[in-house]
Amino acid sequence: MPSIAILIFPGVQALDVSGPMDVFAEANSFLPAQRHYAIDVLGTQDGVLRCSNGLCLAAHRYYAQAQDAYDLLLVAGGPGLPAQPRDAALSAWLAQAAGRAGRHGSICNGAFLLGHAGLLDGKKVATHWNDAAALAAAFPLARVDADSIYLHDGNLVSSAGVTAGIDLSLSLLAGDGGAQLALQVARRLVVYTQRQGGQSQFSPYLTPAVDAASPVAQAQQYVLAHLAEELGVDTLAQLVAMSPRNFARVFVRELGVTPAQFVESARLDAARALLEAGDAPLKTVAWRCGFGTADQLRTVFLRRLGVSAKQYRQNFSSRPRG
Repeated sequence: MPSIAILIFPGVQALDVSGPMDVFAEANSFLPAQRHYAIDVLGTQDGVLRCSNGLCLAAHRYYAQAQDAYDLLLVAGGPGLPAQPRDAALSAWLAQAAGRAGRHGSICNGAFLLGHAGLLDGKKVATHWNDAAALAAAFPLARVDADSIYLHDGNLVSSAGVTAGIDLSLSLLAGDGGAQLALQVARRLVVYTQRQGGQSQFSPYLTPAVDAASPVAQAQQYVLAHLAEELGVDTLAQLVAMSPRNFARVFVRELGVTPAQFVESARLDAARALLEAGDAPLKTVAWRCGFGTADQLRTVFLRRLGVSAKQYRQNFSSRPRG
């Protein structure tokens, strides 16, 4: 019987725990008894642990009592986890347990606990888009991917935020028992077996704050107010009385992106807002946001978000469907 352990702690995100558990528990209804998944929930404390949403969970065992060689060891995440200091005893146990396990990994920002245990060095890892920068800063030897829904890097597996733990679990299930088994479980849970696109479609476009009086800030504000116009480097540089070469250099230094990348992202963000709130034709959205044509709009959505503009509207429109 394949064995799975999920590590939980006070303040854990309940869905990080229940999502993967439900995937493997549902799989058991399609599998012969000798192939059933055995799931062990390990707590960082004895007794009842309160989740971030107020739900109380009782782990099967205190983590230090578990010396098993699990087939899969997962660490759940929680809203307060990035700010928690390293627990030396927990990190030592986690490093040893991961070494015994066939595979190990994290759900959401549970990756911070893996990082404290030295398990992210040189590895590509996914986490919630909102915690990606902090994870990369805390563990510079890790290769943090802020967009992937889930990742497999050798025996390390990881997922983006919250519901992405279900996506990761379905991918693991497909690897163990085949695509048909994963599809059967996904149907039971009424979820996608393979979600389209990455986390970028859920996260807002953000840029670092700059001095409001700086030429870069002035250019930013102009871009946001004139999305449908020509916004090349020459135009923006002339606006702030700088040479195109110097303007581009200063822009990259202050924002970390080129002027062209900023303009495209601003147009993309505006198009997302229009698609979410209205039903204007794609060609109208494209023209208002400066993409020119609906084909160019589709191209940028697919390249940047992994979904088409039409799919994005279907997924995120706030208008009632009838």
